[in-house]
Order: sequence, then C-alpha cells, then structure tokens
Amino acid sequence: MVFNPSIALNWILYLALLPMAFFWLRRAWRIAVRRDYSEVALKRGEPPANPARWARWQLLIDGTAGLVAATVFVLVPLLGLPFETWTALAGSTVICKIFLDFALSRQAHGLAAKPRA
Repeated sequence: MVFNPSIALNWILYLALLPMAFFWLRRAWRIAVRRDYSEVALKRGEPPANPARWARWQLLIDGTAGLVAATVFVLVPLLGLPFETWTALAGSTVICKIFLDFALSRQAHGLAAKPRA
C-alpha cells in the first residue's frame, strides 16, 4: 500500500468518527436525561424561544447520527466493512446531520428575517 493523500483523508474520516459520535451522543444524553436544552436548534449560537418544543427532534437527529457513527467505527475493524460501504455510511451521516441541524434551527426560529439593530 502506497501512502498518498487519499489514504490520509480516509484515515482522518475513520478516526474522526469516534469524536463525532461522542459529541453527538453526549448532546443526545444531555437532552434526554439532563433536560438541558441549551444546544437545541441553535441559530447563531442562540436557542429558540421554546427549545423544549424542538428537543425531541434534536434528540432524534443527534442520537441517530451518533449511533450510526459509533456503529461504523466499531464494525470496520470487527467485520471488515468494505471501503465503499463505510465511507458511504460515514459521509452520508455527517452530511445529513449538518443539513437536518440547519433545517431544524431554521424551523425553530421561524423563517422571518432577523430584525436590524
């Protein structure tokens, strides 16, 4: 195996799955168990007016993404998942998480323009 930038990026993606899964599952834990809604549907660092209303959706997004990332991280060495399979799962999980977080934050804060100061 010849080391090249493609292999380096694949290792970075694989090794990044563990911290991403940790942070996403920690956020889900905070929402589900501790009832901490400070990171629910953030838009420009601010939670919506009623974050408890949107907490279950954030919990679903974070929990699912965290479980998928952790599962892929564990199954690659255990089962020897094919390269195309695990990269597709990992990449799709990250992209879907980003898009769903964006959509949830816009829905929770409303589609109205921000008032000018």
